[in-house]
Amino acid sequence: MHTVVVGTSGVTASDVLAVARGGARVDLSAEAVAALAASREIVDALAAKPEPVYGVSTGFGALATRHISPELRTQLQRNIVRSHAAGMGPRVEREVVRALMFLRLKTVCSGHTGVRPEVARTMADVLNAGITPVVHEYGSLGCSGDLAPLSHCALALMGEGEAEGPDGVVRPAGELLAEHGIRPVVLREKEGLALLNGTDGMLGMLVMALADLDTLYKSADVTAALSLEALLGTDRVLAPELHAIRPHPGQAASAANMLAVLKGSGLTGHHQDDAPRVQDAYSVRCAPQVAGAGRDTLAHARLVAERELASAVDNPVVLSDGRVESNGNFHGAPVAYVLDFLAIAVADLASIAERRTDRLLDKNRSHGLPPFLADDAGVDSGLMIAQYTQAALVSELKRLAVPASADSIPSSAMQEDHVSMGWSAARKLRTAVDNLTRVVAVELYTATRAVELREGLTPAPATRAVVEALRAAGAAGPGPDRHLAPDLAAADAFVRDGRLVAAVETVTGPLN
Repeated sequence: MHTVVVGTSGVTASDVLAVARGGARVDLSAEAVAALAASREIVDALAAKPEPVYGVSTGFGALATRHISPELRTQLQRNIVRSHAAGMGPRVEREVVRALMFLRLKTVCSGHTGVRPEVARTMADVLNAGITPVVHEYGSLGCSGDLAPLSHCALALMGEGEAEGPDGVVRPAGELLAEHGIRPVVLREKEGLALLNGTDGMLGMLVMALADLDTLYKSADVTAALSLEALLGTDRVLAPELHAIRPHPGQAASAANMLAVLKGSGLTGHHQDDAPRVQDAYSVRCAPQVAGAGRDTLAHARLVAERELASAVDNPVVLSDGRVESNGNFHGAPVAYVLDFLAIAVADLASIAERRTDRLLDKNRSHGLPPFLADDAGVDSGLMIAQYTQAALVSELKRLAVPASADSIPSSAMQEDHVSMGWSAARKLRTAVDNLTRVVAVELYTATRAVELREGLTPAPATRAVVEALRAAGAAGPGPDRHLAPDLAAADAFVRDGRLVAAVETVTGPLN
C-alpha cells in the first residue's frame, strides 16, 4: 500500500487525496520527529516558569485570563477536548474526517505546535488502522479552526467518544484503539489546544472539491460540445485565434476541449434552410467563456489550497527562535472565500448546461428534433421531466451559491467576534459539486439521444465513443417512454467516476 510521509514543510493535494480517499498509510519523517521533540522542549520549559503563557498555563478563549496551576493542566487539556466535542447533526463523510485528521497531523509535524512525537504517532496509527472518529455536521464557525469537528477527532485519540472501525461499524473509540494495539494519549500542556486549532476540515473539503471539479469541468466541455453538435451549431466560434484575442487561460482550454471533441463531425454547421441562423444561442456560443471563467476560478482556489497545505495553522505557535506567540492564523477567511467563489462558478456552469438541455427538448429551438426527443410525442413525454429534475437541481445550486463567508456570528463572550463560516462554505460546496454532476449527466443523456436522432448525419468519432460507452454503461438510447430514473442514474455514475472523460480521451488524447 502507498505510504505518505509527513515532514515539516507541509503536504500536497495528492497526499490528501491518497489518505482521505485512497486509504494510504501515513508515516512521520525523521525530520518531523526531531522538530516535534525540539518544539516540545520549548513548551516544557515555558510550562515550568511561573509566568502564564496562553494555551500552556492559561484557560482558553474568553477564559484566557486564568492562570492554571501545574497539577490541573492535564485536566485542562482533557477538558478542552471533551467540552469542545459538541457537534450535532448527521455524521460527516469518512473521507472528510480522514482529510481533517491528516491535515491536523500535517500542522502538528511542522514543529510549530509543541505537541510531543508520541501524540503525532498516535494520530498516524489511528489513520493507518482505518479508525474514523464520528464527526457531526454542525459545530464549526471556521474560526479558531474547525473546533468541534477536530475535537471529536481528538476525543477518539483519548479513547473516548465513538468511531467507525475499518468494517464500517460505529463503536466506542476506546474499544477500537485497544483492538489495534493503540494506547490512548494523555494530553499535556498545550496539546489539547493544538489538536483543535486548525482550518483542516474546510481545507480538506476544498482539496477534494478541486479534484472533483477538475474532472467535472472537462465533462462539461464534452457535454457542451455534444449539445452544439446535436443542435447543428457551428464550431467556428471555437477557433483558437478568436480566444487568443481575449486571453483568459480557462476559456482557451475549454474551447480547445470542445474543438477536440467535435473534430471530424458531420453535424456541425448544418443550419437548416427553413430556420437559418447567423449565430448560435449564447448557451452554445458562449460555453467556453462561462466554463473558462470557472476554470480560472479553480486555478485561484488551487493556489490558495497550495498555500494552506504548506501552512502551520495553530494558536499559539512555537517559533524557530523559541518564542511562543499568539496569532490569528486560524481564521478561515482565505479558504472560505474560495469555497464560496467555487460555489458561484458551479451554479453558473450548471445554469448554462440546463439552458442547452432545454433548447434540445424544444421543437421550436432544436432545429428539427422531435419535441422532448420523444418517440411518439403526445403518447410519449420523452425527456420532458428529466429537464424538470435538472431545473430543480440548478435552482438549488443558485441557493447554495449564496456566500457563507459574508456572514459572521460572534462567539466566546465576544472574544471571537468575527468568524469565517468556512466550514459551512465547504459543506455547501460539497452538495453543489454533487448536484453539478447530476446536471451534467442530464445534459449528457439528452445530447447523446439528440445526436442519435440526427439520421443521415455522422457524428464526430469522439461523440460516437461517448454514445457507445454510455449505452454500455446502462443508459439506453432513443425509444418509447420507459422508467427514466435508472437511465439518469447510469449517466450520473458515468460522469461521476470519470468514464465520460475517459471515453472521449480514447479518441482525442488528454483533455485540458
